[in-house]
Amino acid sequence: MAARKRPSPTTKPDPSEPKSSPSDQKTTRNTPSDDVFNLSPPKLGTISVISTLLCSLYLYLLCFHYDVDAELKRPILINAGLSLVGFFVTLKMIPVAARYVLRRNMFGFDINKRGTPQGEVKVPESLGIVVGVVFLIVAIIFQYFNFTEDSNWLVEYNAALASICFMILLGFVDDVLDVPWRVKLVLPSFATLPLLMAYAGHTTIVIPKPLVGYVGLEVLDLGRMYKLYMGLLAVFCTNSINIHAGLNGLEIGQTVVTASAILIHNVMQIGSSTDPEYHQAHAFSIYLTQPLMATSLALLAFNWYPSSVFVGDTYTVFAGMTMAVVGILGHFSETLLIFFLPQVLNFLLSLPQLAGIVKCPRHRLPRFDPATGLLTGTKDGTLVNVYLRLFGPRSEKSLCIHLLVFQALACAFCFILRYFLAGWYK
Repeated sequence: MAARKRPSPTTKPDPSEPKSSPSDQKTTRNTPSDDVFNLSPPKLGTISVISTLLCSLYLYLLCFHYDVDAELKRPILINAGLSLVGFFVTLKMIPVAARYVLRRNMFGFDINKRGTPQGEVKVPESLGIVVGVVFLIVAIIFQYFNFTEDSNWLVEYNAALASICFMILLGFVDDVLDVPWRVKLVLPSFATLPLLMAYAGHTTIVIPKPLVGYVGLEVLDLGRMYKLYMGLLAVFCTNSINIHAGLNGLEIGQTVVTASAILIHNVMQIGSSTDPEYHQAHAFSIYLTQPLMATSLALLAFNWYPSSVFVGDTYTVFAGMTMAVVGILGHFSETLLIFFLPQVLNFLLSLPQLAGIVKCPRHRLPRFDPATGLLTGTKDGTLVNVYLRLFGPRSEKSLCIHLLVFQALACAFCFILRYFLAGWYK
């Protein structure tokens, strides 16, 4: 599922591997730079609008609509406060980190602006490392306010952080060393090992009511097969964000839209249940999703069109792993996969090229016309190109917004589906 970055000019590509770009919007040139670096200011106005649209419903449900127990609401609000601090820290650290990566010649050129002055600007990449580090610091500090030494959830919480940290490391290694596609595919399998080894939750699934008569059971214990399923889910989530990319703001945009849906789902489940264990599972998910969303929004302020930084594989694999972890430990993996409907569709469209059945070019990007400033879809099997072939040429910013609206509609479809199937399906 993972895509492959364009090799540097001094590296010969391996013809046996599918060739596409995880961020598909850049090509890296390892040339020294003595230019004066001035990072464009963050687009805080745009981020204010996006965060208001995404967070308003969640905060209303948490604070006003549902009568959430005070003992549970308190750590959630503390976590939200720490996440807000993480937002401002990330905002301040990105320009600093951008200077450091440029000194190490880690920069790219925006292919979707090739032929224009913006296409010749050196854009710092791998800035997802800032989000990952700040996220981990916020998540670790939060333990002081919520978990006791004998807490049953502390082991799984630290195991989740270990898996996320492992994935951040592997993502940054990929940005630096340009890991081959086949290796990149299995990296999440190793990153999930701390979580799988520490997982002490149930390994059962509820059989859909229409199938109970055929199976003969209402609850089926999968045992070790359930852990295999958890590992495969992490592999899919991690790599699916990595290949649904190529536009300024798309990688982070799809993450924050999905994260907001996860938050709304969790608070709805807490508000509609009286089971304390069920409450803790969904609160656990909130504890990790809030800092993910806050730090991602800070990076989006620099990555929104026109992007002044690139996020790199470090961010895409980190975001995918974090959402996989919250889906696994929150016990809503089926719902998570419906939230990931655009990523599932993009993977299915990409499969012939990634499997080598159809020729896979180095960059599966749409075609940019410098004269009009519009993108035109190619024959490559990605959701970006298929959308352009169906609806015609669009500007990069317009296309990204349309795809993010589609992501939001997929999340809304999930909530509608759960509403109509409640009581009948499970």
